[in-house]
Amino acid sequence: MATPKKITLSQSRDIPFNKLVLSNRNVRRVQAGVSIEELAEDIARRTLLQSLSVRPVLGEDGQPTDRYEVQAGGRRYRALELLVKQKRLNKTAPIPCVIREDGILEEDSLAENVQRQALHPLDQFRAFQSLKDQGLGDEDIAARFFVTPQIVRQRLKLASVSPKLLEIYAADEMTLEQLMAFSIAANHERQEQVWEAVQRGYNQEPYYIRKLLTEDAVRASDKRVRLIGLDTYEAEGGSVLRDLFSQNDDGWLQDVALLERLVTAKLTGEAETIKAEGWRWVQIAQDFPYGHTGDLRRVMGEMQPLSDEEQAKREALRDEMAEIEERYSGTDEDLPEKVDRRLSEIETKLDGFEDRPVIYDPADIACAGVFVSIDGDGRLKIERGYVRPEDEAQNEADGEAADADAFVRDHVEIVHVGADGETRQVDPAALSGNASPDEEDEGIKPLSDRLVMELTAHRTLALRDALAGDPDIAFIAVLHGLALQTFYRYATDSCLEITWKSSGFPVQGPDLKECPSAKAIDERHANWEKQLPDESDMLWEFLCGIDHDSRMALFAHCASLAVNAVHEPWNRAQGRRHHADQLACAVSLDMAAAGWKPTPENYLNRVPKARILEAVTEAKGDAAAELIDHLKKSDMAEQAERLLDGTGWLPEPLRTSGVESMSAPNTDEPEVASDAELPEFLTAAE
Repeated sequence: MATPKKITLSQSRDIPFNKLVLSNRNVRRVQAGVSIEELAEDIARRTLLQSLSVRPVLGEDGQPTDRYEVQAGGRRYRALELLVKQKRLNKTAPIPCVIREDGILEEDSLAENVQRQALHPLDQFRAFQSLKDQGLGDEDIAARFFVTPQIVRQRLKLASVSPKLLEIYAADEMTLEQLMAFSIAANHERQEQVWEAVQRGYNQEPYYIRKLLTEDAVRASDKRVRLIGLDTYEAEGGSVLRDLFSQNDDGWLQDVALLERLVTAKLTGEAETIKAEGWRWVQIAQDFPYGHTGDLRRVMGEMQPLSDEEQAKREALRDEMAEIEERYSGTDEDLPEKVDRRLSEIETKLDGFEDRPVIYDPADIACAGVFVSIDGDGRLKIERGYVRPEDEAQNEADGEAADADAFVRDHVEIVHVGADGETRQVDPAALSGNASPDEEDEGIKPLSDRLVMELTAHRTLALRDALAGDPDIAFIAVLHGLALQTFYRYATDSCLEITWKSSGFPVQGPDLKECPSAKAIDERHANWEKQLPDESDMLWEFLCGIDHDSRMALFAHCASLAVNAVHEPWNRAQGRRHHADQLACAVSLDMAAAGWKPTPENYLNRVPKARILEAVTEAKGDAAAELIDHLKKSDMAEQAERLLDGTGWLPEPLRTSGVESMSAPNTDEPEVASDAELPEFLTAAE
């Protein structure tokens, strides 16, 4: 058997730096990774950790000279060159080199770069952890490896994942993104349980892993957290799971019971403060159902008046804004940044003048109440001035009794002017029903009820005929009746027998109260409440005094609140549903443009898988549906939400004939169900 030939390694020796030149035949031309400056700093801290590979430079006679060209290690050479230029390294400093004399230069250069094995990310994580264990802080580690402290914290977080899962990742049986998802939880046992669960299922996506690890937690973006503040929760000892790999620094609150206590304490404290204002009652809740004020009368206060100084400031700001707008009104160019910033400042200050405290009448405060809740942005939502029916009736009874007693007690003087022009004193007792028959005979007897009814019947017919000849006044009269019932809930001060009803909803969807349409209606209603007079007997004069466009806008608002297009299983009113379709067509209703989009909560988790796939197929085509047809229903719903986002797809009950909401799919556009098919869809079992 032949003896294997022994290998002779290239010799190595130190060569002065000024005897080295960079070869122009190095295969690395594109620079990537750590910069030359950072590499120079690393060499200055740790010296050169890897020798240069060089070849002798041949002279014109083909013989080696005393100079050497660097065939591999060009970046290290440039870093050393930078240190020499900075006079931090002597130009004759000895540089460790491996001298190659045979073979091909380009081959050696290529081999050094191709044959190197990049460090496995897990080894880097563990190395960072080892440095941490030896006393180096995040900032120190970051400085030594020219990365940000955030990256160091991320690597250390990955190293803290369950050792069992780290081994799985090292064996390439788990992706880096999956490992990042596991890093949000500190409990190794729980991490391993979730990994076993996703292994048995179809969905192993990182977002799904995060969902399983945080299913009993509350997101830091939840409106309850924004109300009390994350700092307050943590100050009370609450723990937070943080995702260091999220751009938004997302977190999940672990102690839900603590969060609920803090929220309740916050709402209760605010309620106590408001109760001290004298309100009859205060109700608190994290959220009230949409339409919870529908059966209550609203009392309106008046904004606190501006002082003379505040009025002067407001007028000065308005004048300045008008001057700026006039100066730049004739140009199409964008406003200079400084001017645009000043306009924003003026608008903010003017808005501040409009956002002033509201002063209520003490009598209204004594009979009305307040709702305290949390709005969608996590701020306190305080709704003042609502009177309950039982309080209304009680106050009216108390008020009438008190007025009658005071009238009789104080003997208010009443003067009656007779037909002859003479005046005579009236005894208050007569008005209370205690006058004697003789005393009644001495005055003019009242007309009989029957006669009054007959006479006013004639007047009613004449008024009807006259009103029919004056459409403008007829419009105001109808608007008066609608506005009375809309804004003065218990007022009956109208001679028009027009019944108006704004019913609530038999069901409350998960996002009904926070949808764009609900917010727009509430804002419009509040704006009208501020403008309308406090007393119903002043409403007619107000309506006659406003312009035509304002009347039309108020009429449309009142009429809109009477719309009820809800399909109720116990009410098979085909005519109502047909009219709702006609009305939707007339106003070109587009539910996608109105802000509705399918989510697992409002649609996808509440229909069979076949309908989810049908929706994705209609919106994105067959290929998109095939991507999710193997998933479990809950996973399918989440993926479908992402696929449908931005497509404008709507379920059949929300589509309007003639209005195209859904964007064109990748395949032939599906046929939209006709009105005749709609009832069958609605009555089909899920």
